[in-house]
Amino acid sequence: MDKLKAMANFVRIVDNGSLSSAADATGQSVASVVRSLAALERHLGVRLLNRSTRRMALTDEGAEYLAWSRRMLADFANMEQRLEASDGAVRGLLRITAPVEFGQRYVAPLVNEFLKEHAEIRVELNLSDQIVPLLDERLDLALRIGHLPNSAMVARQIGSTRLVTCASPDYLNTAPAIDTPAALEDHACILFAAQGRHWYYRHGEKEQAEEITPRLTCNQIRTASLACVQGLGITRLMHYQVADELADGRLVRVLRDYEPKDLPIQLVYPHALQLSPRVRAFVEWACPRLEGGMPGLG
Repeated sequence: MDKLKAMANFVRIVDNGSLSSAADATGQSVASVVRSLAALERHLGVRLLNRSTRRMALTDEGAEYLAWSRRMLADFANMEQRLEASDGAVRGLLRITAPVEFGQRYVAPLVNEFLKEHAEIRVELNLSDQIVPLLDERLDLALRIGHLPNSAMVARQIGSTRLVTCASPDYLNTAPAIDTPAALEDHACILFAAQGRHWYYRHGEKEQAEEITPRLTCNQIRTASLACVQGLGITRLMHYQVADELADGRLVRVLRDYEPKDLPIQLVYPHALQLSPRVRAFVEWACPRLEGGMPGLG
């Protein structure tokens, strides 16, 4: 049994909440994750998780082993970085996270090119709209959109985007005029759930929030943009998320005079003194390409 892998699988099972989610996150089959957990419990001689078809919960021994495992995995990762840094070699596993739509559009193609040029690098690309702490998830780099809280991380701005309100020409031809954000109450709205029911706008130095009553609420950006293209109503998304639809006329921007300030797009990573050669290599390689190669940001 690979004890380190089994330990890492156990942590992933707890963090992801289920065996199937842990399998997806690690690129393994569910059966493989189940076998790994069973082997670990046999080796330790204790049950780590009480599990049924509907739920699972840590045992007291499992909670204690989980805390110890997190420390051991963090120590192992730190030692790997130190050893790699000692000879300056660009190799090993690089863990990157980015928002789903942004990652698919800009980050994934960049990672593919980076891998072609660095034969000894492996990449875990985790696309998620959930913001997780880098150190807690043992991530090396993150692409973040929006203003970030103060932290010990380095945040290098590589671009900016903005929230845009838009609708299809067919919808606008038959709907009431929309000249101010207050007019949204007379319209069917399509809500991307992660943004919440308050849409914020700015006119000069004055900011205002409009609480909308959505006709459609969805948790996927593509679902919201498709509904908007099909004339269901008005939506508000990041410019890059609807750049193609705006460019070919399927969608039209409204309330342009009220759009909020641009949001920074930042590459976030640990302080430079802690960088492994692989992280430093990706940062130095990717930043110039991202800064000059992200059309459609608005």
